[in-house]
Amino acid sequence: MIEEELINVPAHTEDFTPFPSASNRKSWESLQETSKQRILDTAKRTSDTRYPYLSASSYMEFSKSGDRVHFEKLYFEKRRKLNAAVLAQCILHDQAYLDDIVDGIYSICEETGWQLPAHNSYIRDTPQEILPDPNRPVLDLFACETGALLATLRTLLKSELDNISPLIVQRIDENLQQRIITPYLTMHFWWMGNGEEPMCNWTPWCTQNVLLAIFSLPTSEAIRHTSIAQAAYSLDCFLKDYGNDGCCNEGAQYYRHAALCLLGSLEILNAVTKGAFSSVYKEEKIRNMVSYIMRVHAQGPYFINFGDCSPLAGLCGSREYLFAKRTDNQELRNFALYQYHQDLAESRDLPQEINLTYRLLALFLEREMEESSPLPFPKGDIYFPSTGLLVSRDETYVLSVKAGGNGDSHNHNDTGSFILYKKGNPLLIDIGVESYTKRTFSPERYGIWTMQSSFHNVTNFSSFSQEAGKTFCASNVKVQLEENPTIQMELKGVYPKEAEIHSYIRQVSHRKNTGIQINDTVETASTAVLTLMSAELPKILEDKIALGNLGIIQINPWPQPGDISIEKIPITDERLRITWPDKIYRILIRYEQSISLQII
Repeated sequence: MIEEELINVPAHTEDFTPFPSASNRKSWESLQETSKQRILDTAKRTSDTRYPYLSASSYMEFSKSGDRVHFEKLYFEKRRKLNAAVLAQCILHDQAYLDDIVDGIYSICEETGWQLPAHNSYIRDTPQEILPDPNRPVLDLFACETGALLATLRTLLKSELDNISPLIVQRIDENLQQRIITPYLTMHFWWMGNGEEPMCNWTPWCTQNVLLAIFSLPTSEAIRHTSIAQAAYSLDCFLKDYGNDGCCNEGAQYYRHAALCLLGSLEILNAVTKGAFSSVYKEEKIRNMVSYIMRVHAQGPYFINFGDCSPLAGLCGSREYLFAKRTDNQELRNFALYQYHQDLAESRDLPQEINLTYRLLALFLEREMEESSPLPFPKGDIYFPSTGLLVSRDETYVLSVKAGGNGDSHNHNDTGSFILYKKGNPLLIDIGVESYTKRTFSPERYGIWTMQSSFHNVTNFSSFSQEAGKTFCASNVKVQLEENPTIQMELKGVYPKEAEIHSYIRQVSHRKNTGIQINDTVETASTAVLTLMSAELPKILEDKIALGNLGIIQINPWPQPGDISIEKIPITDERLRITWPDKIYRILIRYEQSISLQII
């Protein structure tokens, strides 16, 4: 799709300069006063702190204990501090932050490697090297993000840095050449694509930031054209794994690293080639990929989440708004504006973001977005055949059912599971994933409780739960969206053969403005146990289960004494606590042959 447009690339390319330099005072002074003050306040809070030192021992923590948090916290803190100083300097345009910026540049350039410890390997899915090799840079997500940060900083402040010493920009250029451009042109990293090998969000995420670095520097036309061709190939490798419906099998939280970084890559390619790739925006698959985030919105701040995603995937803002404009998508424009106006003002300039380009985009689109009123956007039902995902809505409920398989990127063994929101609150949930550790992306992944089907809203059998892999998938999936949306599937294929499940048919119906009907029917010698996960305190009554004051589960036939149990699960992980209270609950219901639930 994208490689086809290479014939339109002109012989001479342009530099990528999407934002005005700090010396363009009119542009910077035109920004919203409240936004400028927020940025100055943030920069002031961090101005008296030192840039974190990233020691070799902290880098090695990952290989020793599997901990990712300690090193990464320092790593990202350094880049956020530099971002804040750069933006404050552009706003004030005096000498206040220049020394701090130079310190940040040199601190980052003095790091032995820019790749995270968890990504420090040269071949996909192989053990990580204990320490980075400065002679063999690894282009991971955040090495590329770091390159983009320095390249953007260079564009904004080159004249101011040159007035101090030309050696500063020279240092940036040398590091970008050695750590980003040369590896990209001379080495193959798995995310660059290789035929039918599956790609993921890494491909557009890395590609976007590499392109930003290459086209921000005075690189040669040979380098630029080679990079454009490589980027087009990589992005097509990424696109091949998407269905025409545009569904992201990595989930809502990865949409911004996947679809939006794809569009970010196109933004750069079009800017430097005078629109050679502009026709790609009109492709149905691209338009559906952009719209995906709107279609998987649940209620309030929540999104449908399966796999490693959190239901708090982040509100839409300037990036979604920009690409709604690029693709002439009025529905997404209205959705992005709606969510933008729901966000807290202090979050709109993305103070936690390490990508300086995203922060600049938020700043320079803010006035337009503030003055634009959100209009109604569609909240209809949808089925994504490429992933087997159904989403159904009414004024009270949002239901989602997954009927795909267990071979997704960031997969959990959760085929057939469902999520239910009621009146803006999560009723039956997908827990998501704990803080990443060495174990998360290792052969031990499915030993982690959050990855297992026994902690998702699906039936399991005796000691058998679902298995991971593309071959473990639903079959005979039938969907109807009219009136009361219903999905039915055969799930025996997602469990191991040793479980001897002859059939497990699940049917889920959304009876609009009435409730949800779940019917499970099994043929097996194993004991069937239905799991239901809830953030609301369950209470077993005479003939039903109350979920706090939010919902009721009616069961037919009502289980025998002892066939229902409730487990309390403490939530202590920092990442999970962002979304969930200090405890959630697992309801276990043993049944024979069939069970029917009415959830109201």
